[in-house]
Formats: sequence, structure tokens, C-alpha cells
Amino acid sequence: MKETVAIKTKDHFLSHFGESDFSFDADFAKEKRDKALKAIENLEFPTSKTEYWRFTRINRIIRGNYKFDYPNEKLALDLSITAKNCIVLINGYYSERLSSFKLKDGVYFSALSKAKEDEQCTVIRKRFASRSKDDEQIFAAINTAYHQDGAFLHLQKNTIVEEPIYIVHIVDSEAALSNPRNLIVIEEGSQAKVVMKTISTNKGASFTNMLTEIFVDKSAHLELNKIQQEGKDDFQIANEEVWQEANSTFKINTFTLEGALVRNNLNIDLMGQHTETWLNGLYLLEGKQHVDNHTRVFHREPNCVSHELYKGIIDDKGSAVFNGRVLVHREAQKTNAYQSNANMLLTDDAKINAKPELEIYADDVKCSHGSTIGQLDEEALFYLRSRGIPEKIARSILLNAFASDVLQHVGIESLREELKVYIDDHYQGVK
Repeated sequence: MKETVAIKTKDHFLSHFGESDFSFDADFAKEKRDKALKAIENLEFPTSKTEYWRFTRINRIIRGNYKFDYPNEKLALDLSITAKNCIVLINGYYSERLSSFKLKDGVYFSALSKAKEDEQCTVIRKRFASRSKDDEQIFAAINTAYHQDGAFLHLQKNTIVEEPIYIVHIVDSEAALSNPRNLIVIEEGSQAKVVMKTISTNKGASFTNMLTEIFVDKSAHLELNKIQQEGKDDFQIANEEVWQEANSTFKINTFTLEGALVRNNLNIDLMGQHTETWLNGLYLLEGKQHVDNHTRVFHREPNCVSHELYKGIIDDKGSAVFNGRVLVHREAQKTNAYQSNANMLLTDDAKINAKPELEIYADDVKCSHGSTIGQLDEEALFYLRSRGIPEKIARSILLNAFASDVLQHVGIESLREELKVYIDDHYQGVK
């Protein structure tokens, strides 16, 4: 009986794609799509018995009704972005009107579809869909098989970009089914800061299934700031597959500000010595919102460092999951891995399930992990109020202080200030 229900649910969800025609795609991409389609036949959606998804129920996602919806090119939206380089996607499709470019030598930044058509762009043929786990994860396979468009960023060797680069995905339709696909390649000695933002015009429940492959080559540096701010009825599953080579630095800051259900799968492979990896996250939940952060850091070579810090502020009946796993292989001696998850529950109904994990096969390492759960400090709140500060402002000050450890990792000053203002306004009732 359960098997029959599972099969019907899978058939129902896949029926939304109909007879999708991707014959326009480049030959190498069509081969990847066909391979993913075959993988989907042997994969099932996770259930409550799937350990990797144990605390996140996805029935309300996969049993919904969705549609591919082409963008409204007349969409009037203040993106509040002054970046010289910004790719905008609407419902998974590239919007040329809202995108802007001012490229320098050594930078290839375009819609993924255009890069696929460029026969001179050999790096995309080599790296596209080389890291996505299509044989293991059904949502990754669905993205590879049915992705509409996305962003492609390639920095050639020793290219330094000072200005932040933006990739913005907008949900602008009721029941939109979006599969954005991004590929970021930072070659040896290059540096960049990227902002990847998802927002919504709040027209109704939608589902965004995003996958981003990231390659940080030798001695390269990449900071990725991921801002998730879709509507309170919108669902999102995001996968990042990261490959780091020797002497590289990769930092990802994930901010989940809104969304009915958000799942982040972050997998990072440290493939060379002296790599440095920073994973930071902040999630702000209210109502019945749910966020699930699953991180995997694989230390495969000696003398590498990883720092992980995730913090959550959970209000009303919001719920969160943090499952961070650090795996240190036998060869990865002299590893230094730090992992911390801290949560503040603002009501008795707020909920967090935390599971930090260390799996160590080397014997010369420095590794630690931990998780804490607490409430707003009433004594500190009383102290601020006794100094004449209104309660909402006092709460905002304390919550911003709690979040500051994560915010300080944002290397783009304007974005850092924007996030601080958002937290202040959010908890002072200016929404």
C-alpha cells in the first residue's frame, strides 16, 4: 500500500514537467539530461524513514500542483541592487531586460544557456554536471534533467574582481515550478565575491529546486553569500556542490530570512593541502516556517582547516534542523575542523533538531563540535528597558548581537548593513 502511494506521488510530481522539450540545448547538456532522467527512474522521494530527511516532511512539496511559467518581462521590481554585474532569473528563466553586465578581461559571466551555445567555452563542457549527485539524490537529478536556465560565472587564471557579482532568482507566479542551475568556476589565483539571492513577489505557493556547482581552483578565493527571502508560502530546496583545490579559500554565508519550507544541502570536498573553508549560516523563523540545513565537509588531504558556524532565531511555531557532518579521511592528518550550532527559541512552541557529527579516521587532528539551545536573556532585556529603551527595540538589539558572529563574515559592506537593517526592522515590527 505504501509503495503504491509513493509511486503515485512520484508520478504526480513528475507529471508537472509534461513533455518538456529541451531539444534546443547543447549536445553535451542533453546527454547529461538523458542520464539524469534514467537516474530518476531508480530514485524515490525521501520519507520519514530516510535518515537524511528524518525531521523534514516534503509531502506538501511533492503533492502540490505546479507549472512551468515563462517570465513576465514587464515585471516592475525594485531589486535594490546597484551591482555592475547581475544576472536575473524569473521562474527559472533568464531575463535579459533585468540583467546587467560590465565585464572585465578574464571574466565570463552570462546566462547558462548562452554559455552552453558558445563553442569557445570549453570549461562548461568539462565541468557541467560533473559534481551533482544525480545518481543519489532525486532533487539533484530532477534539476539536471529539467533545469530551465541559470547563471555561469568563470574567472580565468589570476583574475581579481572587486565588485560583487549578483545572481538573483525571482518567483513571480502562483504555483511556479523553477529549476535554476548555476555553475561557478574560479580558476587558479582568482578572487570574487558573489551574492546569490532568491526572492518572491508573493503570488502564491511555488517550488524552487536550485542546484549550484562550484569549483575553487588552486590558490583561488571565493566568498558566496546566499540570501533566501522567498514568500511565506514558497518552498525551496537548494543544493551546492563545492570542489576546492590546494591553498584555496571558500566561504559561504547562508541567510534564510523567509520561506515556508527551505532545505539546504551543502557538500564541500577539500581536495588539496592547505585549503581553508568557512561555512556560516543564520536562519530567522516565525509562524510555521521550517528550515533544514544539512552540511557535509569532506577533509581528504592533510593540513586543511574548516570553520562552521550556524545560528538560528526561532519564533512562534517555527522549526529548524541542523545536521552538520565533518568527515576526516585517514590521509587528512593535521586537520583543524571546528563546528558550532547555536539556537535561540523565542516561544515554547519553537523547535530545533540539531545533530552535529564528526567522523574521524586520522589520528593527528584538532576537531570539535557542539550545539546549544537557549532563550532570550531576560536580565539583559530588563537592563535595556530600565535605560528607557522600548521593548521591541531592546529585543532587536539583543537578537542582532546574537546574529553578529555570522554577519561579520559578510565581506560586502553594503550587504552586511542591509542584513542588519532587516533584522532590526523584522524584530521591531517594521515588516
